[in-house]
Amino acid sequence: MFTKAFAVALAALGGGIGIGILGAKAAEATGRNPGAATPILVISIILAALIEGIFILSAFAVGF
Repeated sequence: MFTKAFAVALAALGGGIGIGILGAKAAEATGRNPGAATPILVISIILAALIEGIFILSAFAVGF
């Protein structure tokens, strides 16, 4: 029932949801404090890369 492809799909789904929440909160923070847009953007890019990295590691760790 629980296959390797299903595990990778769940990791992709989690990564997509995580990046979506990150983008929403970054936009909200920039709206509240426009002067901090650059640091918020930098932190958002770094965190998005880390989230995608976790998905890539999970995809390669499963090893079809």
